[in-house]
Amino acid sequence: MHVADYVWYITVGVLLALLTFDVFVIGRRPHEPSTRESATAIAFYVGLAVVFGLGVWFFSGGQYAGEFFAGWLTEYSLSVDNLFIFLIIMSRFAVPRKYQQTALLVGIILALVFRGIFIAVGAAAINQFSWVFYIFGAFLVYTAIHLAKQGENDDDDFKENAVIRFAKKRLNATDEYNGVKLTLKKNGKRLVTPMAIVIIALGTTDLLFALDSIPAIYGLTQEPFLVFTANVFALMGLRQLYFLLGDLLKRLVYLSLGLSVVLAFIGVKLVLHAMHVNELPFINGGHHIDWAPEIPIWFSLGFIIVTLGITTALSLRKSRTIEAEEPAAEQPELHHKES
Repeated sequence: MHVADYVWYITVGVLLALLTFDVFVIGRRPHEPSTRESATAIAFYVGLAVVFGLGVWFFSGGQYAGEFFAGWLTEYSLSVDNLFIFLIIMSRFAVPRKYQQTALLVGIILALVFRGIFIAVGAAAINQFSWVFYIFGAFLVYTAIHLAKQGENDDDDFKENAVIRFAKKRLNATDEYNGVKLTLKKNGKRLVTPMAIVIIALGTTDLLFALDSIPAIYGLTQEPFLVFTANVFALMGLRQLYFLLGDLLKRLVYLSLGLSVVLAFIGVKLVLHAMHVNELPFINGGHHIDWAPEIPIWFSLGFIIVTLGITTALSLRKSRTIEAEEPAAEQPELHHKES
């Protein structure tokens, strides 16, 4: 896929302008976005991604358009899973709702920065060493197994990493918020507010998710332009999605299981691709393994859509079942009190 320099400049410029507008205009004041504001923003960003994908189809063909849509859907799903962790962090640190928007903006910007770094590193590694696909594939399969073992999304699954524990233990912190500021001065001493710990928590979470997302996207396309745009579009509107879905995020109980299936599939796809272009001397004498199939992008896209669709449907069905069972479980107790 040949992308002229001016197309890169225009694309990056437009996307950065949209991000800047979202951060410094829409998010200039701490507030909780309304349902209408959130829904409008999400519809705009999703529509923009679809239009971009259709543009790729028109100018570069269905193969690259399929790669973009598969990458965007996968990265978007990973980002939604990331939002669930954000929700837990906000709850654990009791971040006031009006300040959560600012924290989310910082988290999304950090996610974009980390993914940008890993995209560049991944592209350089792939260009130099074809065996990197073996590593990417094995890492994704390992991640998939780890996610599958976690089972359903649960607050108890979240464990503070070493960086968060160190910050809470070593920094001179207070439990008092000072708006969205990271520090406050009390009795002549400069103290770190909980917002600073929240930012550290969001940043380290972003870093860990970037480690998963970049191998995943490179398992669907090796085009840096598509890798970059799929990641940016996957991060757009997440702040509004967080407020729009709210507790619905907790209802996606099987999201981690669905993602584990998708990541395992992409991991196997990467290993098969690595075998197909193999150059390692201790594997097949350094020759390509011709019998290793290349999974077509249309199959990958269909597999991702079906898996995520089934995951969402089963999650919502179980949530409705649990909600229906809760009043029934309480009924005997109410009857006993009446008697």
